[in-house]
Amino acid sequence: MNESMQVQVGPLRLLVVQPTPFCNLDCDYCYLPSRDDRSRLPLEILDAALERVLESPFLDGGFTLLWHAGEPLTMPIAFYDAASERIRLALERHDLPPQTIVQSLQTNAVVIDDAWCDCFERNGIHVGVSMDGPAFLHDAHRRTRTGLPTHGAVMRGIAALQRRAIPFQVICVLTADALDQADALYDFFTGAGITDVGFNMEETEGENLRSTLERPDGERRYSAFLERFWQRMRAEPGRLRLREFDGITSLACGEARMESTDMNTPFAIVNVDAKGNFSSFDPELLAVATAEYGDFIFGNVLQGSLEAALSTEKFQRVWREIKAGVDLCRRDCAYFGLCGGGAGSNKYWEHGRFDCSVTEHCRYRIQLVADVVLSGMERELGLSA
Repeated sequence: MNESMQVQVGPLRLLVVQPTPFCNLDCDYCYLPSRDDRSRLPLEILDAALERVLESPFLDGGFTLLWHAGEPLTMPIAFYDAASERIRLALERHDLPPQTIVQSLQTNAVVIDDAWCDCFERNGIHVGVSMDGPAFLHDAHRRTRTGLPTHGAVMRGIAALQRRAIPFQVICVLTADALDQADALYDFFTGAGITDVGFNMEETEGENLRSTLERPDGERRYSAFLERFWQRMRAEPGRLRLREFDGITSLACGEARMESTDMNTPFAIVNVDAKGNFSSFDPELLAVATAEYGDFIFGNVLQGSLEAALSTEKFQRVWREIKAGVDLCRRDCAYFGLCGGGAGSNKYWEHGRFDCSVTEHCRYRIQLVADVVLSGMERELGLSA
């Protein structure tokens, strides 16, 4: 048996499709290298991507198709209507139920209006909104290409979603200037009627060569931020859901522990760019090239199957090193069951390699959150002072 046949793959849970690399904003922490590129995904490439996925042995049940890796709403509404029809026809060809593919997109929301809401409802597209809280935090980093603030436009987009009762989750990037603003963020989200939030830490990744969190007091300030946010949420149960607290709480209250994540499992995630090139693992790897590895493209949906990538030298090298990194985490890290070995892209951007263990991303995303959540639960149960 050759090495490629020993790889444990899938099942596919996420298909990331890049409708365009272009973005109409110029956020100063963005990792994408090609956000000036106005090229668009031809529907024929979408057809090929769907065919490669649906014919693959990696499929086992349903998955999410996420429009991402650029600003999806710079594409016309007609594109998503046509794409939704192509998805329907592809599922029919493979005799699969409509719910096999759930569409989702992550948007800056600046152009959302009733016409876009009609599109989301008509095509069953789930919506995630990128915004960083109150204007003084948001506009410090998320501005137009001419340097103008965007908070007002984002709030108009959110108001349109709320007016139409379209559910959405907010992804809020935490930079160094946000770490002293737990109360301001909590008050903003609850006051704006936003009920579902996830925090992404500003990362050293891709085009963002240095995170503002890389300073000696970063972890201490973030722990204090989380502690205060936990206190505010526990004082008003059910008013706001925070992804990070939910994830740790559900694992802590159950018996299951993580052994891996989709981001370090081959072909649990498939990423397809606007030219049909595909990769796996972290979506952040799709658009970058490095001196050590070159790019992370494993093939093209117009030229061959997904499965064929398993035997390529490039895939084998990346997978071997990602797996070695996960094995190190499993061996050395007390938080492994809450993390599953982390994300290869963060390991690479922080350490220049995949076969390593703890990262600042892991410290912020898992370890410090777990410390706050578990301590809070112990206090509430009377297990600690």
